[in-house]
Amino acid sequence: MSPPGTPAQHAVGLLGLGIHLPERVMTNDEWAERIDTSDEWIVSRTGIRTRRIAGEEESTADLALAAARAALADGAFEPADIDEIVLATDTPEVFIPDTSPYVQDRLGVGHIPCYDLAGSGCAGFVLALDIARSRAISHGHRVLVIGVELLTRLMNWEDRNTCVLFGDAAGAAVVGPGPDAVEIVAATAGTDGSKSDILGVEAGGTRVPITVERARQGLHKHVVMQGREVFREAVSRMSQASHEVLEKAGVPIDDVALVVPHQANLRILNAVARRLQVPQERVFINVQKYGNTGSASVPLALWEAREQGRIEPGDLVLLTAFGAGFHWAALLLRF
Repeated sequence: MSPPGTPAQHAVGLLGLGIHLPERVMTNDEWAERIDTSDEWIVSRTGIRTRRIAGEEESTADLALAAARAALADGAFEPADIDEIVLATDTPEVFIPDTSPYVQDRLGVGHIPCYDLAGSGCAGFVLALDIARSRAISHGHRVLVIGVELLTRLMNWEDRNTCVLFGDAAGAAVVGPGPDAVEIVAATAGTDGSKSDILGVEAGGTRVPITVERARQGLHKHVVMQGREVFREAVSRMSQASHEVLEKAGVPIDDVALVVPHQANLRILNAVARRLQVPQERVFINVQKYGNTGSASVPLALWEAREQGRIEPGDLVLLTAFGAGFHWAALLLRF
């Protein structure tokens, strides 16, 4: 472990990256067998063709653990090399405690601090990277950051407006100082709590506790989503955050080799590209294969972009995300 209080002597950034995907692939045609929809309808409105569905025996901690191990292996680290865990999810293992202790125990990292960043929706992983960066700078820590969602467990499988949008996945990164780190050049984030009721799951907390009657009505799986407002806010906030982080770094958008946005749906991604005046070939998109995987979407897209050779040494890569709350964040990487 890094000694406490040791300042970072090297660039702080990503030291390892990993993902985990459930084996089951669900197509739009399968959805069409369950609800009133079609492949054409889903693709035309979202761009999504397939998504991954976790098995009945799989839980949030299972997916998170597999992604964490992949990130450690990618950076040639052992569990004992990790000083802290930050886990972003809106689909926790249990209500109390949070999910990170389960991952900590099964990973065998020892009694290091760990905590969840919950409820920030699809912006969770990018927000967690910024937090990990600050811990690495102030303490010299290596922080394991995980974004994981089993969103298909949360949704109402009879609501055709939302059920076709989501998929299950996990992504993880080791963040810390190192001579070969993918440097986190700059980061920014924001929240507009006045729009908290526009996107989310209302039932299950203290304001709308779960009762037998509410469970019978399926309110514990009712995703509130005012689509038009979410679309406008997602495009505006991801674009705004992107401009802010580039301004912090003193970098023009033309110098960015690749934009890796949260994979909400294709219409939002195309609108963000237009707002940023970035050609489509410089925006990484994989929503067609995985759907919206929440806090796992950015690490999944970043990992896949790297594996496909879309990122070269020296490239600047822009991450931007938006989620319930409303929360948003952006981060600039230098490979």
